[in-house]
Order: sequence, then C-alpha cells, then structure tokens
Amino acid sequence: MKTKLTNLLAICAALALGSLSATVPAEAATAAKQPPRAKAKAKVKARPAKKVEKQAEAQDPDNLLLQSSAVVVQDQSSGDVLFEKNSDAVLPIASITKLMTAMVVLDARLPLNETLSIGLEDVDTLKGTRSRLKVGARLSREDMLLLALMASENRAASALARHYPGGNTAFIEAMNHKAAAIGLKDTRFEDPTGLTAANVSSARDLTKMVAAASHYPLIRELSTTGERTLLIDGRPIAYHNTNMLVRSPASGWEIAVSKTGYIREAGKCLVMQAWLNNRPVVIVLLDSWGKLTRIGDANRIKRWIENASAAGSRPSAALGRRPAG
Repeated sequence: MKTKLTNLLAICAALALGSLSATVPAEAATAAKQPPRAKAKAKVKARPAKKVEKQAEAQDPDNLLLQSSAVVVQDQSSGDVLFEKNSDAVLPIASITKLMTAMVVLDARLPLNETLSIGLEDVDTLKGTRSRLKVGARLSREDMLLLALMASENRAASALARHYPGGNTAFIEAMNHKAAAIGLKDTRFEDPTGLTAANVSSARDLTKMVAAASHYPLIRELSTTGERTLLIDGRPIAYHNTNMLVRSPASGWEIAVSKTGYIREAGKCLVMQAWLNNRPVVIVLLDSWGKLTRIGDANRIKRWIENASAAGSRPSAALGRRPAG
C-alpha cells in the first residue's frame, strides 16, 4: 500500500512538472512576439528638414524660416526694405568690420603698390587666431587689402591700419568718422579687424555700409575674388574666399560685394550686395550659429525673391519689423 502511495505521488509530481515546463516556453514566446516600446518608436521616421522647409514656404511665402538673429534684405535701387528681422538690434559684427577698413584705406588714396610689412603689433593677442602671414612678411598695400577682404586675414587688416598716416589711433578715428558720414547711427569701431566685440552695428546700418562699399570698384573686385596664390617671402601661398557662394560658380549667385565674419560673441555673419532678377539687392545676416545656416538663409532669400518674380509679384515685408530678442 505504501509503495502504491509513493508511486501515485511520483506520478502526480511528474504531471505537475510537465504542466509548468509547457507554460514557461509559451510565455517566453508571447514576449518575443511583442518587441519593446522603444524599438517600436524607433521605427517612426522623422520628416526630412528640407521637405518641412519647402512645405512651410509653400504655405506662407513670407515665412522664410531664417536662422540668423538679425536680417535685412533691401532693394538697393529703390531703397525698399523687402524683409527685416531685428533690424535695429545692435550686435557685434566681427570681420564685417573689414569693409570699413578697406573704405578708409582707399579714401586716403595711399599708394596701392607700396610695400607694407607684418609686425609684432599685428599678431592677435585678443582671440589668439592664427595666420599664415608671418611677422616680417612683406606685401603690397593692394595685396593686404585682398587678403583682408577675400580671406578675412586679420594681420593684413591690422597692418593696413598701422601703416595709415597717424597710425592705428588715427585709423580708428577715421573709421568712426566715415561711419557717421554715411549715416550709420548704431555703429562703432574700436579696431580694424573685428576681433573685438566692441565693434558693433545693426543690420539696418550695415545695409548702408554695404551700399557705400559697392561704390568702390576695388572692393567689389577683391571681396569677390574666389582664390589667389601670393608669393610671400619666396613661398607661394594659396588663399580662398571665406564665402563659399563666391567660390562656387554652381551656386547661381551674381555677387558684387561680399564679406563674412565670425567671433564667438557675434556668431556667423554675412553681408552681400548681389544681383537678383537684374536688380542690386543688399543682404545682411547677423548672429547665425549653425555652420552653414547663414548660407542657407542667403539661398532661401534668393529663392524667395526669384519665386516672387516668376509669379509676377513683388516680395513683401509681410513679417514687418521684429523687435530684438
């Protein structure tokens, strides 16, 4: 009897174990068929940014989705402001400064073929920027202007000011006098390079500065030179324009004046006078932080103006003037 009871208990235990082993794999299989929520969410693809931008532009032709903090687009022939955003905000302008530097040099009618030298005073101790112009390098005043405008060479701009009659102090005074003479109310210069954040202006002021610079044939030529190789101390050095729209013929731009700028306090800046639909248009883009956002903004403006012309309408400043911030 005892043996039978033992056998019966063994059979019951075996049946119970069999039932459990059958249940566990079934639950595991069910879990395997249901992937984690995180994986399910990862399958949802974000809409490409370019498609979103184009769709938004199609919905609202005046919503240009510009990333620069301060913008002015002006028809230079009529003076009409086609678009503005934070146009009165006073901001650091970085190497946009060099347009004024070039105008002051040319106004002085100094010999363009005179040889200037790079001195220790021209080395940037404020930001620590590097230069391929070594101390002692000698170039003509015109080549210094070329490097300052095309390649945004800081030592070249500094040397131009230092070789001005009266030196750097007189040069900065001349810069501020010139600014007042052309009607710049928000603009102040404290150095000829733009390395200091104390060089400030507004987008609205800079349209006047770009327009003034466009009257100098040499500034038009040098600021839109794509690349140039100069012989410096017997060694050829190739320099390129800091504005990729100037360098690339495929960009479709017809640019008459160009200058880029960057320091941390100013963000990335770009000013141009360009021909759009056979009219001179001044574009000012200040305080853009993305690597290519100032270029993207310029291209969006170009497309906006060209689309308006194709539709037989005029670009309107529907967004109006926006306050800073």
